[in-house]
Amino acid sequence: MSPPLGTVLAAIPAAPSSLSQSDNVTADPASANRRLQAEALACRRGDQNLFRNVDIDITTGDLLFVRGRNGSGKTTLLRALCGLTEPAAGAVYWHGQNIRHLDENLRRDILYLGHRDAVKDELSPLENLAIHLGIRGEHADLDTQLDALEQAGLGGREDIPVRYLSQGQRRRSALARLLISPCWLWILDEPLTALDKRAVAWLFERIADHLNRGGMVITTSHQSIDGLPEPLTLDLD
Repeated sequence: MSPPLGTVLAAIPAAPSSLSQSDNVTADPASANRRLQAEALACRRGDQNLFRNVDIDITTGDLLFVRGRNGSGKTTLLRALCGLTEPAAGAVYWHGQNIRHLDENLRRDILYLGHRDAVKDELSPLENLAIHLGIRGEHADLDTQLDALEQAGLGGREDIPVRYLSQGQRRRSALARLLISPCWLWILDEPLTALDKRAVAWLFERIADHLNRGGMVITTSHQSIDGLPEPLTLDLD
């Protein structure tokens, strides 16, 4: 059986490459040229074809929702889109540059949060945030970091080792990175995992704000995203 063809399908009657900003979007003019493109992308897992011929073209203010059954290659695709996984065929471009060969400044434009929390159990949320900043070569003062954790619902828990936190709190510790890293493109793999309704509403507000400021978001979820702006969709099934 041939692997599935991937196509970006607009949830509104417009092609992804020609979407215009709605009246209530106030995109930063500096973001006007930001664009993520994938051309004839294909990925494999061992001898198995996960998907092929995936074309993506998103720009400022776009939300792309990637759908597919377990094992369809959603995580592999997201990792390929940010340069962490090399595709079997095709290429990904950010701001016109191949994602595999981005200069340091353009690489900082992209923030990937995987379906695993990627936090160190023995460290506190505050210490994990500091490590994240160090890896990315970014800086945020202590008050900014504490404010990010407060907004993420971790006020009073910022110094507790992550191993003692609930799964939802661990997830929010990772999501706090969205508030301190000034990135144009967020790539979020199953970001709603372990979040309660209040935390989901908070994350949806952050995503909507990011889009309204000219940012872009690519995400997957097994849960409803009805609270988000109308997305473009990519079905890997």
